[in-house]
Amino acid sequence: MFPKSAIPMTLAAMAALSGCQRHPAQAPDPAQAEADQAGYASPPIVTQARPQAGGVQLSGAAPAGAQVRLGAPTGGAVFARADAAGRWSLVLPPDPHARIFGLSAKVGGRQVQGQGYVLVTPQGPAGQLRAGAGAIRLDPQPTPSIGALDFDRAGAAVISGRAPPASLVFLRLDGRQIAQGHTDPSGRYAIALSQPIPHGAHGVEMAGDGFARAVRVQLTPPAPLAAGPLRSQLSGDAVRVDWMTPGGGLQSTILPN
Repeated sequence: MFPKSAIPMTLAAMAALSGCQRHPAQAPDPAQAEADQAGYASPPIVTQARPQAGGVQLSGAAPAGAQVRLGAPTGGAVFARADAAGRWSLVLPPDPHARIFGLSAKVGGRQVQGQGYVLVTPQGPAGQLRAGAGAIRLDPQPTPSIGALDFDRAGAAVISGRAPPASLVFLRLDGRQIAQGHTDPSGRYAIALSQPIPHGAHGVEMAGDGFARAVRVQLTPPAPLAAGPLRSQLSGDAVRVDWMTPGGGLQSTILPN
């Protein structure tokens, strides 16, 4: 839904990045093992990012025994090994800057790429960034919540978060209803808006049967990226990141605290 805009950046570094697709972690079954042997392996995913004293602990799922790799655009990487149940975890050391990683796993000599990018910020919010779609928050979130607002230069936007499973969610902008959608069985929603959001300060509210949540956001067009594929800043009571998509476009993500 987001139009591409050319960015004079090191696209090769970003093309090497990849992220994760959100699915419940589960132990592999014989059918999965047979599929792996036939040449298919499920992509690795991150299921949680939890700040702790020594940094940020990332946990997720991957094929059993796979070597999981989180790669930065600068070329650095950290690794973990999935156990027999397909679970893995690692601790990223603290860093004063927001970081973006691609996710992959080495399975039987093959490299299996995840989807999207993994974002970790020093303020605590973390998420799976998805080009043209709503971000998925990875740090602990309350229910209900507005986890992220993604938008492009033209104001096309997706609002995502959590609410009770299988519930109807209404979205309001400055008191006016603008969209509605349903949560999935895990309680997540991602709703694309049919009309662009004008630049400026706005009140965004999500509500349903017995629940509601509201945040204030400031939407401004992003400046060109001049020092890497990611720029982060505090925007009111939220973290904003402007980032380069795999196709070379520029997308902005606001993560309310």
